[in-house]
Amino acid sequence: FNRLLLLFQYKVSYLFREFRMKKVSIFVDVQNIYYTTKQQFNCNFDYNKFWKLVTCDREVITAIAYTTNRGDPKQIQFQNILRAIGFEVKLKPFISRADGSSKGDWDVGITIDIMEYAERSDIVVLASGDGDFDILIKKIRSLYNNHTEIYGVSQLTANSLKNVTSNFYPIKDELLLK
Repeated sequence: FNRLLLLFQYKVSYLFREFRMKKVSIFVDVQNIYYTTKQQFNCNFDYNKFWKLVTCDREVITAIAYTTNRGDPKQIQFQNILRAIGFEVKLKPFISRADGSSKGDWDVGITIDIMEYAERSDIVVLASGDGDFDILIKKIRSLYNNHTEIYGVSQLTANSLKNVTSNFYPIKDELLLK
């Protein structure tokens, strides 16, 4: 009887490990997603649909949206919508240079956060087409054996990023506000 009970406990433990909800960490490069969806489709990304898609049957460890802060009321309203959906919103000041160029880049911040959360996650989701993240995705996959999902506008997403991830999901009509 003890042997049978031990076998049963082992099988239950195995099934629990195999079929438990996967832990997901979600990171969104808001500027990249905004500009690429505008350029390709002339419309906006649907963060509500994205949230439902990437969190379905998953335990959310963290969800962070990275954007710039210009202080305009419409942008503040958008940031509050992201918070209501479930994202932590990280803001960086938008800097306009004297030569007309601007800076509001979150690459280092996103990288640090992904490295911090990858160890605690089964799945890392990144919404960005920025090829600078290819080395990061390759690194977390080798260090922590994470499953990775990249969401980006296909024609504007770096091939190096598409090639290094577990799954690339092109942003299409179902993830757009029309």
